Amino acid sequence: MGSEVIVELQRNASDWANVVGEIVKIERKIFPKHESLARSFDEELRKKNSGLLYIEQNGEVAGYVMYSWPSSLCASITKLAVKENHRRQGHGEALLTAAIEKCKKRRVQRISLHVDPSRPAAMTLYKKLGFQVDSLVEGYYSVDRNAYRMYLDSESD
Repeated sequence: MGSEVIVELQRNASDWANVVGEIVKIERKIFPKHESLARSFDEELRKKNSGLLYIEQNGEVAGYVMYSWPSSLCASITKLAVKENHRRQGHGEALLTAAIEKCKKRRVQRISLHVDPSRPAAMTLYKKLGFQVDSLVEGYYSVDRNAYRMYLDSESD
């Protein structure tokens, strides 16, 4: 796999602009324009209750996960993306697992996300990590593209 590390993007990091720039490039390449946060990424990341973890492999951003926690009751995985040439190497699972752990440390009770039912690899990953389908949200992505709302509840101690 090479040398990779999961990094939490810090708001005051000296490499903020470079990392966000790389992530915006990934965002534009992977997501349709109307689903992309490319234009507002910097703004989204500066929100108080949001976080971003990314995998750096051989000096480049290979993938990222963005999440938010509006309250101690719930958190959302808002984005998970891995560059095409870095897929099938466990990066998505590693990023999602790290984000789940960050949410658990904040004692979040439920983590939710939305996923396109036509993305079987994503569905398989989410189910593998314990997410369950809650409901189908019609027209979530666009008029003719739905999403499953999925959730993962924290275990009670």
